[in-house]
Amino acid sequence: MARTITNPQEAALELKERIDRARRVVFFGGAGVSTASGIPDFRSEDGLYHQHFKYPPEMMLSHSFYVSHTKEFYDFYRERMICLTAKPNRAHYKLAELEREGKLLAVVTQNIDGLHQAAGSRAVLELHGSVHRNICQRCGHVHSAEWVLGTKGVPRCEECGGPVKPDVVLYEESLDEDVITTSLRAIASCDMLIVGGTSLVVYPAAGLIRYFQGDQLVICNLQPTPQDSAADLVCACDIAKAFDW
Repeated sequence: MARTITNPQEAALELKERIDRARRVVFFGGAGVSTASGIPDFRSEDGLYHQHFKYPPEMMLSHSFYVSHTKEFYDFYRERMICLTAKPNRAHYKLAELEREGKLLAVVTQNIDGLHQAAGSRAVLELHGSVHRNICQRCGHVHSAEWVLGTKGVPRCEECGGPVKPDVVLYEESLDEDVITTSLRAIASCDMLIVGGTSLVVYPAAGLIRYFQGDQLVICNLQPTPQDSAADLVCACDIAKAFDW
């Protein structure tokens, strides 16, 4: 039966002790890792799904909406999906530190904000892409998030004038097969999997943890998840505080 800890200081101490004993750690993270940096998630009480827009957020973040309402898509994308003022929190920095020490094999993330890389992580597998890559569909030139924010209406490639699409996985689109395969291999080869800041209800990403065969499954999430009963440790507290040691 999983040990559940709600006190952040106690959770941090227990998490550190377990990581110290592990040999190969993989972190699988979701929106809760970024909310600690001030980026809103989708499903919480204050998340995007509970706010009112002209169209539902899940519609505006779909491939078909991008194609049929490109200007409205970019208006929403600029305003709600790009947050360049956000800074990495303690969880991001600790994971980067564990990677440098050779303890952490990879970060598998559902987030698109690039905060893991900003904290210094290099082995980052972005399941849903990144707002920092916006690719011309004609010539392949990659534009930055800063460039997109500086444009108006529907952005056109500064190299060839072609249409630019964010390198993020929209609803109705498939995940990148290479990223999925590499993520599966990392999860299957580690002896400790830390699942953080995710409700584990978004598929196919949430299904990746079924491939874990190691000794220690740790879940760090404020709200219960469907996998809590299978975990060895549940840290039911702010994830940045759980990594604060």
